Amino acid sequence: MADIKLDISPMYEGERIRKEDLWIELAGPKAYGFELSLATPMDQIEDGKVSVVGPELSEIKEGSTIPFGMVFKVGGEKIEKDLESIIERRNHALLSYVSGLMHLNQRYDIWLRMGKVLQKKGVTKWENIFKPIIDLYKAEMPFIEKMEITIITDPAKVKEEEEKARAIYIARDARAKGLHDEDVDVFYGCTLCQAFAPTSACVVSPDRPSLCGAITWFDGRAAAKVDPEGPQFAIPKGESADLITGEYASINEMAAKRSGGEYSIMKLYTFFDAPHTSCGCFETIGFYMPEVDGIGIADRDFKGSAPNGLPFSTMAGQTGGGKQVVGFLGMGILYYFSPKFLQADGGWRRVVWMSKALKERVKVGISEDMLPKIATEEDANDIDSLKKFLLKVDHPVVNGVTRTVDSKKITEGWTLEEISDEIKEKVIAFVEKTGGDIDTEAVKADLGLSEGQFMQVIEALQADGVLE
Repeated sequence: MADIKLDISPMYEGERIRKEDLWIELAGPKAYGFELSLATPMDQIEDGKVSVVGPELSEIKEGSTIPFGMVFKVGGEKIEKDLESIIERRNHALLSYVSGLMHLNQRYDIWLRMGKVLQKKGVTKWENIFKPIIDLYKAEMPFIEKMEITIITDPAKVKEEEEKARAIYIARDARAKGLHDEDVDVFYGCTLCQAFAPTSACVVSPDRPSLCGAITWFDGRAAAKVDPEGPQFAIPKGESADLITGEYASINEMAAKRSGGEYSIMKLYTFFDAPHTSCGCFETIGFYMPEVDGIGIADRDFKGSAPNGLPFSTMAGQTGGGKQVVGFLGMGILYYFSPKFLQADGGWRRVVWMSKALKERVKVGISEDMLPKIATEEDANDIDSLKKFLLKVDHPVVNGVTRTVDSKKITEGWTLEEISDEIKEKVIAFVEKTGGDIDTEAVKADLGLSEGQFMQVIEALQADGVLE
């Protein structure tokens, strides 16, 4: 241990470990894992200790991908439970300070890669990495007085402890659901992801938790209190320029400052008009499909292609990095339970497709009338099949979305950009077959048209003099 000196510096944060430089991969898309910080009484912490449950680092074959868990017990006079998430989230930065170590994502979505440079330095034990990490944590977060780390590499134990960790994450999130933006006079910002997303400036409000899902308003408050100069900071709410879109002068000022002038307007509750920046660690991604005038959502575990033909990884690549991309938006799962979920865009009445596992996970947050009208990969896997599904269930996007927050109709429903001779002939044949007794369900089933589109064709035929 004494002979191994790691290169540790903020300059390595954001380093990527590519395939040719990979020694061992921990958790990530090919395995499973978690990270968990627990506020613990100091008499229950053996300060500086690193325990291992499962194979030691030297026992793992080069090139392997393994399940991986990390449990950090932290203690200190100022440490409270609200700080657990903040300490946990700092893993993203502090582990990345180690040259040759890459850390991505959070909670149960962690993904770490160890480079061959660490192998060449003679690293053979997990404590070679994590003892310096304990020192780094104490230096960066002085309110931590004691820390003990348990590394879990036994696959069955990782799975067992991950389930326990998920229960803790759920309990943390449940506390946040009862508080709303109207109840507070301050929001919180977070720039923890700027090493990977230089212009990212995350706003954490009661109704809009962090994109990564790891930081709620309570967490932001606790972090800003104990570390005012840290990556989490207060944003006085002030007056709103637009309560429906979630535009605040204070947020615009913060966005302009923290993005280096890249963005000057950032709204909390919209997908289309100056949306929130997307970092890269987001739990889910929303994507607009103009063909149906609706929004789809996929989570990181979704392995197929969405109806727009793109997998999660491709959409994440073009959305992340701290960009403000109209039509794509990174979102934390807790946001789906908020009454302000995309409220400017119609909320759940605008959502047309979700990956099945995600829909099941957040279904209690979806309005009862919309739950059966949102397709999954089992209902639609391309635009054509999605259109048929939305017609069949009479989704609001078909005839136009009226948003709940102010009863304003914000979309006009499906229309035909071009009325071809082929469509006209089909409608003529349909009218002749039905004798003019038009049934809306028959129009959907036989022609694949909405009522509005059908009437477009009828009006065109009347203009042609074909129909009276």
